[in-house]
Amino acid sequence: MTLIFVTGGARSGKSSFAERLAQERAGNQVTYLATAQAFDTEMEDRIARHRTDRPAEWHTVEEPLDVLAALQAAPTPAVLLDCLSLWVSNLLLSGLDEAAIVARAEAVLHAEALRGGLLIAVTNEVGSGIVPGNALARSYRDILGRVNQRFAAASAEAYLLASGLPLRLK
Repeated sequence: MTLIFVTGGARSGKSSFAERLAQERAGNQVTYLATAQAFDTEMEDRIARHRTDRPAEWHTVEEPLDVLAALQAAPTPAVLLDCLSLWVSNLLLSGLDEAAIVARAEAVLHAEALRGGLLIAVTNEVGSGIVPGNALARSYRDILGRVNQRFAAASAEAYLLASGLPLRLK
């Protein structure tokens, strides 16, 4: 497996950059694994924009919780996972604790190493701001930070996006 890790702040250009990488490296042989859920009209609009922005030939799977099963069932050798941030949020809000979430992330990394192919994982960098004011937000920040560290460590390439500009970290 080749893992490419793409991180950055909100509206930094992460998804667009990851989509360009996927197109360059795999052409139309990409499964777009979306973890977002539409709980309001604003999120419905965001999801609709993302759908129209990516190539129509790509296979799309929308799976907010069982990323492992979705990856294992992907019909293409390349998968763009957008994003770890929402996946971790979905798992946390479904009642899983940190140990269970980190275990799921490690299971995804293990399965992907066996599967081969290309995985581009997009995530938010949430550790650069102020300390969140409530326990749930602090827990989310900490868990996502730990998941991000594991994906970054396992990656062959890692990028940080800022204002649309990619900085190659490794």
